[in-house]
Amino acid sequence: MPRLTVDEMKKMREASKKEISLREGNFRGKVIVHLGTCGIAAGAREVMDALFEEVDERDIIDIMFTSSGCAGLCSKEPMITVEIGTSPPVKYGKLTPEKVLKILDQHIIGGQVVNEFAIGMGSERIG
Repeated sequence: MPRLTVDEMKKMREASKKEISLREGNFRGKVIVHLGTCGIAAGAREVMDALFEEVDERDIIDIMFTSSGCAGLCSKEPMITVEIGTSPPVKYGKLTPEKVLKILDQHIIGGQVVNEFAIGMGSERIG
């Protein structure tokens, strides 16, 4: 096995530090896009693409974006869950690219839950 150089070890260390930083949550919030089979069939990829394109365009870097499988509410797909600070998570359903951009503006950036698309908050179901 070839020996690692000091520079190679430093690069590996920096890459590891970035991964740990992501996992430790140096973010103000998190958005989970539900990408189970039911979500994908209902349009979750289009919702995710619209969200990521807008986030990239606005250079939003203080929110972590991740994905998960089915959340168990297939009839409400496509869905996202928004967790901002210490507020209870909010699950949004029956989304479109246009609706997710409204959620980005009002909830993720503005801090106000978009009640018309919310289907659950914390462990409580709204609609």
